[in-house]
Order: sequence, then C-alpha cells, then structure tokens
Amino acid sequence: MSGRSRSSRRRGRGRRVLGWSLLVGAAAAAAVVLAWKHETTAEQLPGGAAPLRLVVPPGSNADAIGREIASLGLVRHPMVFRLLVRVRGLDGQLKAGEYALEGPLTLEEIVELLARGDVVRREVTIPEGRTLEEIAVLAGAQGLAVEAFVTAARNAALVRDLDPEATDLEGYLFPDTYEIPLAADPERRLVERMVIRFRDVIEPEAARIEQTGLALREIVTLASLIELETARAEERPRIAAVFLNRLRRGMLLQTDPTVIYALKRAGRWDGNIRRQDLHVDSPYNTYRRPGLPPGPIASPGREAILAVLEPADSGALYFVSRNDGTHHFSETLAEHNRAVNRYQRRRTSS
Repeated sequence: MSGRSRSSRRRGRGRRVLGWSLLVGAAAAAAVVLAWKHETTAEQLPGGAAPLRLVVPPGSNADAIGREIASLGLVRHPMVFRLLVRVRGLDGQLKAGEYALEGPLTLEEIVELLARGDVVRREVTIPEGRTLEEIAVLAGAQGLAVEAFVTAARNAALVRDLDPEATDLEGYLFPDTYEIPLAADPERRLVERMVIRFRDVIEPEAARIEQTGLALREIVTLASLIELETARAEERPRIAAVFLNRLRRGMLLQTDPTVIYALKRAGRWDGNIRRQDLHVDSPYNTYRRPGLPPGPIASPGREAILAVLEPADSGALYFVSRNDGTHHFSETLAEHNRAVNRYQRRRTSS
C-alpha cells in the first residue's frame, strides 16, 4: 500500500471525526439553546396557581435573588436567573420589596417585574387620638409583632432632645398612613418613621411654640386632650381656649379622656365611664389633680397641635356635648349648668 493511500485514508477519517464533532457540538449548542429558551420563556408559574410570596431584602444581589427564586421552584438553578439578569443588562437594577407572583409567569417576566419594582405595598393607617398600645394593635393587624412595637415605642431617647421628661413615645407617634418597612426589625423602623413624621410637622412651628411659653411636652399633652374631646376641626381652637383659660385661673381641667386614660393604664377600662370613675386615684385624673396630666394621653394630629398654638379668642371656661358631635361653650358656671340641664340631664331623664 502506498503512503499516499494511507494518508488519504487518515485525512478521510479526520474529516469524519471533525464532522461528527461539529455535529455533536451543534446538537449540544441546540440543546443548550432549547434548555435556555425553556427555562426563560416557558411558564414557570401557571395561571390559576396560588400566588407565591417573594421577599427581596434591601441590598440583595442577583445571586441571592436567584437562590430565592430557585427555592420557590421557579428556576432549576440560580445560575440561570443570574445569567438572564446579566444578558438583559439589569445587574443592580432589581428592586427590593415584597412581591406577590401570580401566574402565568415566565422567568423573563419575573425579571421584568423585579426590575420595575412591582412590589406589594402593605400600609398601616394610624388615626388621630390613638394611644401607644392602640397603635401597636393596628400595626399588629398588618403583620407586625405587637410586643416588639410596644418595646420600640418605649424608646424615649428618640425624642429626648424635644422632651427631656419623656419616658416613652406616647403622643409622639404621629398619626398618618405608613408603608410597612421591609427590613429587619420592622417594628422599630416604623416607630422611627412615625417620630420623624412628628418632627416634620412640629419643626416648622418652632417660633410659635416658643411664643406660647409652654414646653413642647405641655403643648402635645394639651393637643392630645383636644384631639379626644372633639372631632370637629372648627371646635378645636375653642376647646384649646377653654383649657388654657382654666389653667391660667388654676381651675381643674375636668376632662373625661384623662379619666379614661387612667382607667386604661390601670386595666379597668370597659368602654363606659361612671360617676365613681371620676374619683380614680391617678395623676392623669384631671377631676382630682390640678394642671395638666403628666404627659400626652394619645397621639394628636396636626390640627389639634395648631389649635394649642392658635387658640380661639374666647373667655369660655366650660363646654358640654350637645350629643350631636358639637359642644355648647359657656363663660360662666350658671350658663354652663343651664346647658348641662338642657343637653345632658333632660336627655338622661327622657
């Protein structure tokens, strides 16, 4: 056999090997493309399936998010998610938050959703006039830990510069609507946001606060009484005037909300105030103790605070409910007694 024939056969076998190698490589590449297409564009969460909760903590990178996605069964390997994020040019652009993933969804659509930041927004609304413990219960209804919130709300250091006498944050958790923080220790974070919101409201009024001659603690305490005495915005400056007039004259404030607060602190509040309750022995009972109670008894809103800073020009010393959400104001005890007889005693006897 000639050398030329052997060389030709070797070249033929080499071409066949190369051909097979190219074929195998092409098949492998096609398999990878198909697998990639299936992983990224096929439905990973079918329509009608129960929504899946995905939480992306702040600072999470694509690796960490991919691991969480894989744990939910939405991708076979976190690397696929990581590569898809890179291919799409979205490194560092995925938003932290809580997501409710509802099908049908592909992995590509999940990445887009994370890039848009279509997070679930959980909010808690704190109405005016709620105590620290009542606010904690409202936060608890949105998934926060009540006891952890109460503990955080006892950190008086957050307002020590504003109120050196504060022993907790009663009165300083500003009523508003807040987004539930998505972070470690969300109860503490929410409390901090509420105090920041209080500062935002109170700081522009610094000059007027100084003009009153009252300490901020006294202003917030008065505002909390006003908040609980009326829901009518137009009456708040008038009630502020009554309380300030009585304080100047050394008269007892005699306001029921302070008795209710005393009963709550003693664990005796059942939703009804009785005549004997007016004698409860508590520093908060303004039927027995002169001056303001020791501190705020609820969180006042902005309008109640402004009512203390700008009370009505009134000489009234008394007010009584008309039983329709409004009050009758009087400057003398005789006039007040007539109003009580008209609106309260006649109602009781009918």
